[in-house]
Amino acid sequence: MEPSRTPASAGSRSARFPGPVPSGPPLPQGGSPGSGGPAGLPPAHSTIICVALPGLAISTAQGQLTGKGLEGFYRAGRRVLSRCQVRVAGRDPLAVQARATAADRARFVAVVRVSPGPSPDPDVIVERSRHADGTERITLRSAAPRPLRLPVEVALGSDLADLGAIASGRAGPELSASVHDSGLRWSGASGGASVTADPPPSDALASAGLLRWEFELPPGGTAGLELRVRLDGAAPVRAAGRASTSPLASARATGDHPALQSLLDTSIDDLRSLLLRDPAHPADTHLAAGVPWRCGLAPADALAAARMALPLGTGLAAGTLRTLARTQHRGKTGTLEARSGMIPGPRRDAGAHLPAGCTGTEATLLFPALLAEAFRWGLSRQETEDLLPTAERCLGWLRATVGEGTYLRDPQPGGPARCETQAHAHRAAVLGADLLDAFDRPGGAALRQWARGLRTAFQRDFWIEDRGGGRPAAARAPDGHLMSYLGATAVHLLDSGLLGGGELAPGLLDSVQTEQLARLLGGPAMDSGWGLRGLGAKEAGYNPFGHRTGAVRVHETAVAVAGLAAAGYEKEAGSLLRGLLAASETYGHRLPEMFAGEQRSEGSAPMPHPAACRPAATAAAAGVLLLSALAGVRPDAPAGTVTLRPMRSVPLGEIGLTGLRIAGAPFSVRVSRLGLAMVEEAAEGLQLGS
Repeated sequence: MEPSRTPASAGSRSARFPGPVPSGPPLPQGGSPGSGGPAGLPPAHSTIICVALPGLAISTAQGQLTGKGLEGFYRAGRRVLSRCQVRVAGRDPLAVQARATAADRARFVAVVRVSPGPSPDPDVIVERSRHADGTERITLRSAAPRPLRLPVEVALGSDLADLGAIASGRAGPELSASVHDSGLRWSGASGGASVTADPPPSDALASAGLLRWEFELPPGGTAGLELRVRLDGAAPVRAAGRASTSPLASARATGDHPALQSLLDTSIDDLRSLLLRDPAHPADTHLAAGVPWRCGLAPADALAAARMALPLGTGLAAGTLRTLARTQHRGKTGTLEARSGMIPGPRRDAGAHLPAGCTGTEATLLFPALLAEAFRWGLSRQETEDLLPTAERCLGWLRATVGEGTYLRDPQPGGPARCETQAHAHRAAVLGADLLDAFDRPGGAALRQWARGLRTAFQRDFWIEDRGGGRPAAARAPDGHLMSYLGATAVHLLDSGLLGGGELAPGLLDSVQTEQLARLLGGPAMDSGWGLRGLGAKEAGYNPFGHRTGAVRVHETAVAVAGLAAAGYEKEAGSLLRGLLAASETYGHRLPEMFAGEQRSEGSAPMPHPAACRPAATAAAAGVLLLSALAGVRPDAPAGTVTLRPMRSVPLGEIGLTGLRIAGAPFSVRVSRLGLAMVEEAAEGLQLGS
């Protein structure tokens, strides 16, 4: 985190692996998301993205890779192959279907008519199976009544462009090719790349970038070829999420609602596709923020997603915490260096009402909270104790930064005290104190005392009374001026965190204020019918496509559902849950990080945001949080208990969750249509709490 730095241009926001990346889409100078062309970000919403980091394959529904926009195969943020166009018998196949078959692969089907005669029926089917690891299988299938001799050409091109350059319209021309092995090779200042073919082509023309074959197909016969795309010096892609050591359990969901299983399957598949290893410590995995724009480590997003994914096991949390612990600023003992104890993070745009915020603040406060909750879910005592010094330094940074004051303000001089920052700070203090007590470490009492003072002051200083019943302020200036607009960041006031014994930590609001916030979040100004708007529809500056000023952000909607359900406001929680689930069905259950906040109406569909990452770590993990919130699973593995607080209103009917993890062992629970929860599988000795 560098407080004086302003948001960077796309040229410095390239997707690199696995280093930290800015917490938002890269905006070219003078451009706006989704405007297209050199002055704007290439749209991503109409693409099919295959992910197995550090590999990507980005395509349109046509299947042909033309080198336009984002199309191509990528490795570690570099476009290895920008063009791959197939012609059969001198014709471009007509695309008829395109779909993702998993997070890391897609299938494209096209047809060609090669037989003479007046019939409109195609007689050759061209199927392309494209994988994020850099392989493409092309299969030709004949439906002609006579044998066919089919000439096939594949036109290839590479610009070896960095994703940041592509985003800002500076990709440059294609490089000259040379014949290499059984394919082609390209070389540039940044290295080289190659494509090899099996079977080898009968002809290779480097000057035209062409590979040629001639296949003979009997009636009903098939023929195929495979292309392998490689970056020089890079080993074949071995995605961390596909390894047997993946930290995410293969949980299953069943029940009355037909989308339950698909949502959980897709969420887990997307999370696995976004996993990266720390190169210096390959046993530690963490999540990239999202593709195509944020393919590296964004600390706050990685921690938030790992926290929501705790029902799938503590391995991801442990790897994320260890990775980020190695980045923590450490000042000399006894010094007053302002950043000592902080987890660094880039700035995040906060919309027109507030200056960009520092995600390092959020990450530093999330670290002890995630460690405390991971311990409750079953992270071993030894692993927790090894990470405890880092958490203590985070908490020390919090207390030192607040000093004699009450609120945690933005780090720049004159910075505001944000509503959500106080919620994160309060949760860190309360959960951190619980963790310190569990390990007989000092400091818990002082943290609780500060948290109590913050609660008292917040309820007085951050609440704006009005004729509608009042609302929490979005931020408080150093002079006491309150920013009164209502945005989705207020949902973090409902996310207090898990303590021992299955108890939830106290929140910053009192019961009357909590009820009023629930009413506001469930009202038409915030609930779009598809999820929670980032800014109320009646607020100044509302823009349904504004990524902080009106778009539905999936992460915050899921936090709202879980928080409202835990506080007993199931009507509002159920409405947001059903809306988001309906939206997920229109996206094939792969939710983007955000979409437009337009009001839902009969026969409508949520409108995509052209700059949204999809998949995104927090959106994928949100699917896990939504389903676990239905069952209200609250474990305390150290005490050997688990408490169940299901949503009594059963907004999706009966639901069963199998293959979750508590204390490292499988855990399964079922919630009946009457709202009664039953444990069906659990670790030996795990008792049901009251």
